[in-house]
Amino acid sequence: MRRGGIRVTIPKITVRNLQRIVAVNVVDLEKFAAKAVRFCFQIHKNKSTDLTKLREVFVLLISDRRMALLHRQFLHEVGPTDVMTFQHGEIFISAETARRHARRFGNSLARELRLYVVHGLLHLHGFDDRNEIDAQKMEVTQRRILQRAGR
Repeated sequence: MRRGGIRVTIPKITVRNLQRIVAVNVVDLEKFAAKAVRFCFQIHKNKSTDLTKLREVFVLLISDRRMALLHRQFLHEVGPTDVMTFQHGEIFISAETARRHARRFGNSLARELRLYVVHGLLHLHGFDDRNEIDAQKMEVTQRRILQRAGR
C-alpha cells in the first residue's frame, strides 16, 4: 500500500483464543481484523504510529480473570476491562466482558468483539480516548471502520 508516496506495509493480523469460557469464531474475527487494519491505514495521521511500524498485530482473547491481572499490573485498576492495547502490537480482549457488554447493549458477541478489535487498532494508530473530544473523534472513526469492514 502507498501512503504519501511512501510504500507502507500493512501488519499481519493474528487472532488467538486463549480462553475456554466463551465460544468465539476466531476465523471470522481474523478476517474482519485484516479488513479493519486496511481501513485504519486509509486514515491519514500526520505522524508515524505504532501501527505503521508493526509487522504483526496479535489479538488475544482472554478470560476476565486474566484481564483483571493485566489491568491491575499495567493500569493499577481493579477488575477486568474490555480491551487493553500494548504498543508492541498486542490487543488483549476479554471474551467474557465482551459477552456481558453485548447482552447489555443489545449487540451480537461478534459485533462487540469487532468493536474492541477496531478500538485496539486505533489506539495503535495514535488515537486516544482520555478526554471527551478525542474520545468522540475515536468513536466516529470506529463506527466508520466497523461499517466499512463489516461488509
